[in-house]
Amino acid sequence: MNRTTGPGRDTARRTAPPRRTDTRRPGAVPAARQLRAGIPRYWFAEQLLLTLSGQRPVHRMLGYTLPAAYDLLVELAPRAPLRPPAPGGGTPVVHRCDQFQPRPGVIEAYARIGSGDRVRALAFRLEQGTDRRWRCSAVELGGARA
Repeated sequence: MNRTTGPGRDTARRTAPPRRTDTRRPGAVPAARQLRAGIPRYWFAEQLLLTLSGQRPVHRMLGYTLPAAYDLLVELAPRAPLRPPAPGGGTPVVHRCDQFQPRPGVIEAYARIGSGDRVRALAFRLEQGTDRRWRCSAVELGGARA
């Protein structure tokens, strides 16, 4: 009787792929980025950055903004104020995003946006609706109301 399983099996007939023997592992950056994406302030900062840098169309924010904030984005987006100043100037990224919660269901967030050696400020207000979804109700960019 030929046994192919159990303690006395022949390892030369293994059908599984070989196991990884080196100790290198992928970096922690993608995991940290995924963790940040689950936090409302970071998600909105990324989406606003993509919209205001011209990488995404404004209508993508339609379900995530209240009417007044959406109107401001429609007005501001064609100018793409967060677009890099020159070709090859570096893709804009969210360096840091913090929040202040004046009351439950409201977040006032601010983000530091970097593009090459240039740094901009982005502030926005999130309000939680009765459906428990966060929506952006106000946006300010670099001290001037956007």
